[in-house]
Amino acid sequence: MNWQTRGRILRFVMALAACVACGLANHAPAADGPAKIRMGTLAPKGSSYFKHLQAMGEQWRQAPGGGATLIIYPDGTMGSEADMVRRMRLGQLQAGMLTVVGLTEIEPAVTGLQNMPMMFRTLDEVDFIGEKLEPMLEKRLAEKGFVVLGWCDTGWVRFFSKRPVIHPDDLRKAKLFVWAGNPADVDVYRSLGCNPVPLETVDILPNLETGLIDAVALPPTIALAGQMYNVAPNMIELNWAPLVAAAVITKKAWDAIPPETQAAMRKSAAEAVSLIKQDGRRESVESVEAMQKRGLKAQPISPELFAEWLHEVEPAYPKIRGTIVPADIFDEVVAQLKAYRATQEAKKK
Repeated sequence: MNWQTRGRILRFVMALAACVACGLANHAPAADGPAKIRMGTLAPKGSSYFKHLQAMGEQWRQAPGGGATLIIYPDGTMGSEADMVRRMRLGQLQAGMLTVVGLTEIEPAVTGLQNMPMMFRTLDEVDFIGEKLEPMLEKRLAEKGFVVLGWCDTGWVRFFSKRPVIHPDDLRKAKLFVWAGNPADVDVYRSLGCNPVPLETVDILPNLETGLIDAVALPPTIALAGQMYNVAPNMIELNWAPLVAAAVITKKAWDAIPPETQAAMRKSAAEAVSLIKQDGRRESVESVEAMQKRGLKAQPISPELFAEWLHEVEPAYPKIRGTIVPADIFDEVVAQLKAYRATQEAKKK
C-alpha cells in the first residue's frame, strides 16, 4: 500500500485531508429532471462506508416524485471537510458525509458529541447523548442552511504508540500527534503535560517511522488499514472518544426537491447511516483482533487504571469548556450523563 493510498484512508476518519484542487462549476439541481446531488466525502472508494452511500444513491434514484441522482466524490477529492463545507455554501456540492471536524465548520455545538475525552464510558452513553442533542443540533444546523439526513459513529478512538503507554505519565513522555490547525487542542494537551506535535494527517505514518512522533490517537480500523501497528505496536484499551459523523445536504438543494422524494430520501439515508454505524463499530472490534494476530500488544484497562487516567484528564475539562466545546453544550452533556448513569445504577438495585 503506497503513501497516497494510506493517506486517503487516514483522511476519512481523522477528517484532515490535504487540500486537493478541484475546480467544479457552480451547479444547481436540474429544473426539468431528477435533482442532481453532488456529495463529498473522505470515505475511501471501496470501503463499507462508500458502499452504503452508493446503495443509498440507488434508492434515491428510484424515489417517487422523479427521484434524485446522487454523485459521490470519495477519497477527499473535494479537499478537506472544511473545503467541502465551503463548496456546499458555494453550490459546487449539495451534500457531504462529514465528521465532527467538518460539521464544526457549520455549527460548533456538534463538538459536544465527540470532543470531550473520556466523558463517554460506553457506546450506550454515546447513543443516549446523541438522542438528546441531535434534535437541537439539527435545528441549529438548519438555521445555518444545512439539513441533517442522519447521524452515525465508527466506535472509539484509542492511543497507538511505539513504546507501551499504560499510565498517563507514559503519554506525557511521548511525542503525540495532534492535528495541524487546531491550536486549542494543542493547548489542552500541553496543559496536561503532554508533548503535542501538530502535523497533517498524511504525515502520521512517515513521521512515526522517522521518530518525529511516537504516539497517535486513531480508530482501530484506520490503524489496521494504514498498517500503523507495524511501527506503533502498542495500544491501550482506553476509550478516549467516539468518532461521530453525519450526512448533510444544503437547505437550498433540499427545498428544491418534491416532498414525496424528500420522504424517500430521508428513509434511505437513515438506513445507510445506521448500517455505517453498525459496520464501523463491528469493524473496530474486528480490527483490534486482526492486529493482535499480527503482533499488536493491547493493554487492558482495569477499574484502577481507568480511575488513574480520569483523574488526570478531568482537570482539562474547564479548558475544553467554552473553547473547544461551547459552555452550554458541555454543561448539557455533563448533566444528561449524570442523570443517565443515576438511572442505570437504580436499575441494578
